[in-house]
Amino acid sequence: MSEPLFQASNLIYKDFLTYSSVKIEQGMINFIVGESGCGKSTFLKLLNQSINPASGELLYKGTPIEDYDPIALRREVSLVSQEPFLFDESIIDNFKTFYSLRKKTMPSSDYVKYIMDLCCVNVPLDQSASTLSGGERQRVYTSIFLSLCPKVILLDEPTAALDEKNSHSIMENITNFCKEKNIDIVIVSHNKTIVEDFCENKIEMIKEV
Repeated sequence: MSEPLFQASNLIYKDFLTYSSVKIEQGMINFIVGESGCGKSTFLKLLNQSINPASGELLYKGTPIEDYDPIALRREVSLVSQEPFLFDESIIDNFKTFYSLRKKTMPSSDYVKYIMDLCCVNVPLDQSASTLSGGERQRVYTSIFLSLCPKVILLDEPTAALDEKNSHSIMENITNFCKEKNIDIVIVSHNKTIVEDFCENKIEMIKEV
């Protein structure tokens, strides 16, 4: 049995969120579920040091998370939040900007189109990101981070703006891609059907007081 991907013990964020014991497994499709306000999205941010806990222990592959360089960690453990950040330029130029920031070679247009198809993005590469709907922006943002092939991808409500059919398609595409590329995946979702169909390890969170 391999060690957990992440393990939290008595983790406290700002004195109002407590994660007593959370274990996320390597090589599995991990889903975090629970009622609104129990700290699911906050927990994802703790996993790649977008924010820091007040106290407690959080291990990534057996090593305390504070021992990692935050910038290097965020490149290895990529968070796709519900508030995507895209530049006011074309979709293809957004890819180029993100790859430049990571000092990585820009992939071919065919690869970009392939990744965007996986994420159900049906708009031209030369379209300005500023003209996209909220759901389209999130799917473009997801496709950029997926294309970078991080070691871990954290997805916060990736199907929130999709109907049931497209939700299933995008989750099937993303999980298959991650399995193929050995990318560990952690998903926050309220979609019970998606959780039932794709979950291999469920983490249920309850708001602790």
